[in-house]
Amino acid sequence: MSRDHTKPSRYNQQFFRDWGGPGPIVFGLIAVVLVIVGLFLAFTKTIPFVSPGYEVKATFANAVNIATKSPVRIAGVKVGDVQSVEGKGDNSTVTFTVNEDGRPIHEDASATIRPRLFLEGNYFVDLDPGTPGSPVMDSGGTIPVSNTQTSVQVDQILTTLQQPQRANLQKLLAGLGTGLNAKPTAEEDLTFEPMVQGLSGGEALNLAYRNGTTAARGTAVVNAAFLGEQPNDLGNLIRGLSRVTGKLNEREGDLQGFVENFNTFAGALAAESGNLQSTIRLLGPTLQTARVSLADLNNTLPALRGFAIAITPGINELPKTIRVTTPLTVQLKKLLTDRELGGLAKTLQESTPASAKSISETLKLFPQLQNFGKCISHNLVPTGNQIIQDGTLGNGQKAVNEFLYASTNVAGESQNFDGNGPFLRFQSGGGPLTVKTDDPDATLPTDKELYARTETPTLGTSPSLGSLPPLDASQPCYTQDVAQLNGAAAGPGAANPTVYP
Repeated sequence: MSRDHTKPSRYNQQFFRDWGGPGPIVFGLIAVVLVIVGLFLAFTKTIPFVSPGYEVKATFANAVNIATKSPVRIAGVKVGDVQSVEGKGDNSTVTFTVNEDGRPIHEDASATIRPRLFLEGNYFVDLDPGTPGSPVMDSGGTIPVSNTQTSVQVDQILTTLQQPQRANLQKLLAGLGTGLNAKPTAEEDLTFEPMVQGLSGGEALNLAYRNGTTAARGTAVVNAAFLGEQPNDLGNLIRGLSRVTGKLNEREGDLQGFVENFNTFAGALAAESGNLQSTIRLLGPTLQTARVSLADLNNTLPALRGFAIAITPGINELPKTIRVTTPLTVQLKKLLTDRELGGLAKTLQESTPASAKSISETLKLFPQLQNFGKCISHNLVPTGNQIIQDGTLGNGQKAVNEFLYASTNVAGESQNFDGNGPFLRFQSGGGPLTVKTDDPDATLPTDKELYARTETPTLGTSPSLGSLPPLDASQPCYTQDVAQLNGAAAGPGAANPTVYP
């Protein structure tokens, strides 16, 4: 048979009968442990071995009276509690938790310690989680002191308004009253608009309030623009402005010197007000000209950018080029000494006046050469390109070609039989007929006629023998008429010489 384990065994029954239950000592030890645990939880206010959750640390220049368990709020909603406040020099590090409703917290988060409501008392941490584009901060991360600030306390305001500051404030109010109530002088009116001339500052402000509706509408548009295009743009601007003003506060002496120098600068501008007015009057035309120039410059930028891209490889090779050309530079330096190019330069210096004179005379020659070239192209070439129409005696070639053929033939007929040298052949003539002609070069009256013998009578001359064509030496050659080789004077003339008797 199997044993029934649901029933207590005889041994267990006997043990419980012999033990008799826990004694007073056990209950005393349990009570002591519970008291110690309760005191630990009451003083530490934390549960051991349990993580407090997501924590963030923030460094403040002055942590005021922030205490542990003070709330941490985002846009007025509680998202955590302050865990500890630890002083580090002039700064204080506040550690606080953030629950799931307040996360994520970004790297550009900021924190401000603000006073709670009158009935609440104490302070709270006003947390800005940062912009979504910034990285998420890990648990235990720290918000730097540049992103934290504390609210201004009443005692700080009271300590700020000491006797010197109150005196300056009184002077400010007195000056403001004078500026609002005083009437402008006639000289000051010249610098004002006509609509406010003769009015005090207060009256001018009242006049300006009449256009308050339009100004308020424009102000609303400007205020909407101040909010930025992305969330927290205005907050980031204020934080950046806070950092700038903080740095200016640290450099108070430098800022004072800047103001003094600016005062001197403004005085110099006031002394040159006339010239400044002339400059501003001419600024409009200058800007119009500059706009055209900038537009042209903008049009050249693509080409300039392409040139810059194209020249980049050359620039990269420039160091190597310089190293390679260094030996050449050394040699060129020697070449420039007085023994080399330096002496040549002196020689050139001495010959420069003569060269300049030669160049000047050459410049006078160029027009003559130009006229000579025009004479060849306008007169000689067209004349040489004509074909002499001489009936059966013509060969249909241009006159220039006939001249070259004749020169070649003369050179050919002047060769001797073995070609070793030229000589001229003369045919003295002879025959039964006597011919005569006038001698244009005769010096004596008795020598005016020349006689000869021929086999056949002469037929005529081509072209006809006559006087030279008219030539105006005072005009350039290319302006003269082109000679007509087939004109009236080119026909055959009378027989000359003639048969005698």
